Amino acid sequence: MKIFTTSFKVRSYECDSYGHVNNAVYLNYLEFARMSALLEKGFTLDLMKKSGYLVVIRKIEIEYKSPLFQGDEVTIKTFTSESRNTSGTFTQQVYQGNEERLAAEAKVTWVFTNLKGQPIPIPEKIREAFDIK
Repeated sequence: MKIFTTSFKVRSYECDSYGHVNNAVYLNYLEFARMSALLEKGFTLDLMKKSGYLVVIRKIEIEYKSPLFQGDEVTIKTFTSESRNTSGTFTQQVYQGNEERLAAEAKVTWVFTNLKGQPIPIPEKIREAFDIK
């Protein structure tokens, strides 16, 4: 299993009136980490389009565990936890610090499509890059 790690700090504008990261902001964090993983392996949106496919999100389930606050260091671990012919699931774990405290965990279901939006088998280059069986 290949684990991708992304880190950054919580910015003030991401916090709500309670002083912690707004729940909706976690979606941005998770997308940033997924895109970072794709880029780490050389997959850009333009390259995927030129290759005739896209990866789209079908469902996201988030379980919030502990709040994050302005200035906290955030580490997100992203890995494939399930795969099928055309789709799969990333597990994403959001930590405060370097795995000091689990703040949230998400299950992100995705599907590969052609440029017309029709499901296609996961491209072999993607399977290899992300260690998808």
